[in-house]
Formats: sequence, structure tokens, C-alpha cells
Amino acid sequence: MKSEKNISKIEKRRVVEVMSYNASWTHMYQEESGKIKNILNDIIIDIYHIGSTAIPGIKAKPVIDILVEVKDIEAVDQYNHKMEELGYEAMGEYGIPKRRFFIKGGNKRTHHLHIFQVENEEVGRHINFKEYLISHPDKGQEYSKLKEKLSNKYAYNVENYTNGKSDFIQEIDRKAKLWREKL
Repeated sequence: MKSEKNISKIEKRRVVEVMSYNASWTHMYQEESGKIKNILNDIIIDIYHIGSTAIPGIKAKPVIDILVEVKDIEAVDQYNHKMEELGYEAMGEYGIPKRRFFIKGGNKRTHHLHIFQVENEEVGRHINFKEYLISHPDKGQEYSKLKEKLSNKYAYNVENYTNGKSDFIQEIDRKAKLWREKL
């Protein structure tokens, strides 16, 4: 018999769930990006919808990934309080140097916000990845199937789910960079 303590831990875990593409994700991005622009107005350069919810036709975790390019990454910290009022939790760099990362929704995430200073190579990498998969639907479907397989296998282990995608993502990053250079 499981103790209440163990059941409580299970209930608090993030569940990895991917679902079919939902056209409302674009609207959710647009709505949220407007709110973010209002807060970061003085330092923002551009804002992008990235990640799987930005790629029509593929399965995704229903978490809207937003990338913001700013003039000065250090200046972002002064907006943490206003971002918290919008429902975001400031996570600092969160494993990626020169980034500011925010989450919204706790264990039932609705949004991830990745902020980089203008000209950070991560900006181009994320945009190229998205655009490559949109332009190469066969690769998009391959990624979709991989994510579905991994979410079924690692429904309660976000780290293993993420690690399972790593080789594919690195492969697409390489292809997307070469593809972008040829355009």
C-alpha cells in the first residue's frame, strides 16, 4: 500500500503529455506576447513563437514557448516583479548562460519564456529549428513521432523525455543551420 506521502509526490510531478497540434496555440502566443511586450517595452527588440506549438501539424506539449530578444540581458532582472504579476516565475539562467528563463503555470505549465540579448546565437538556433521543421514536414512528423514515443515511455520523467530528444534536436540544428545559409 502506498503511503500518502508517496501519493503526494506523484501528484506533484510534472506529467509529460504531448497532444495533436492545436491552432489556438498561435492565438495564445499572440495574446501573451502582447502582455510581455507591454512589460518589456523599453528593452525589447523582437519576440517570437518557438518550439513545437509554433510548428503546424506536429504533436507538442501544450506549453507555449516564447523567445524574446532584448537590448541588454542584465536589464531583464529589473522586470522580474512585473513578470511575476503576469504569473511568471523567474528562474534565472536555468542552465543556459546569458539567458533569462521564466515559467508560467508551475507543474501544469502553460508558457516558457526564453530571453536572450540581441545577437545571441541561441536566437537564430531556435528560429532556424522551427522554420526548418515547417519547411520540411517529413522531419516535423519524425520529431512528432519521437516526442509521442518518449512521452509514453517517460510520462513522469521530464529529464529523460528531454534527453531522449537531444540527438534529434542536435541533428536538426546542424541541418537547419546549413539550410539557412543556403537561403
